[in-house]
Amino acid sequence: MANSWTEQPVLEGRHVLLRPMVRADGPAIVDAASDGKLWELFYTVVPGPDSIQAYLDRAEREQGWGRIMPFVVIEKASGDIVGATRYMRMNAPHRRLEIGTTFYASRVQRTPINSEAKLLLLTHAFEAMDCVCVQFRTDHFNFAWQRAIERLGAKRDGLIRNHQILDGRVRDTVLYSILANEWEGVKRNLQMRLARG
Repeated sequence: MANSWTEQPVLEGRHVLLRPMVRADGPAIVDAASDGKLWELFYTVVPGPDSIQAYLDRAEREQGWGRIMPFVVIEKASGDIVGATRYMRMNAPHRRLEIGTTFYASRVQRTPINSEAKLLLLTHAFEAMDCVCVQFRTDHFNFAWQRAIERLGAKRDGLIRNHQILDGRVRDTVLYSILANEWEGVKRNLQMRLARG
């Protein structure tokens, strides 16, 4: 279990491959975010051409501190990087982490990509890292992502009001979580959704 908190895995499913993010992925990450100009969405932080270096710098720094494991999301059918996600706010002594800083190119949203990526990440978190809780956070105004988190089977824990200041706007943050004793039901739900396509 100790190594699972320090050694980042490669996670592979039928539709998607999650592998550790490296600095050379920068241009492909921007290409994925360009599909929909996702960096223009006010309620989320997605790297664009002007912010990719700061995004990669921060990921490298926080990974060095043991706080995150950043992944690129690769669509297996095309071999393209179509998004990014990460384990973050990792707390090994309390066996808790968050899945976040996630985005997908517009063309793969509402496809099996997100469901399978979450199934892979959650399976590793609960079954290899022995997590007792996996958390998700999103902006109060990111209604589409709230619905996506709820479809996973996560439960809403509450709202942190005036949680962050992003680009001059004070953000309220919605919290969700899945507990270890809920994992089997969530896993079956995700597997069933993937089987339905």
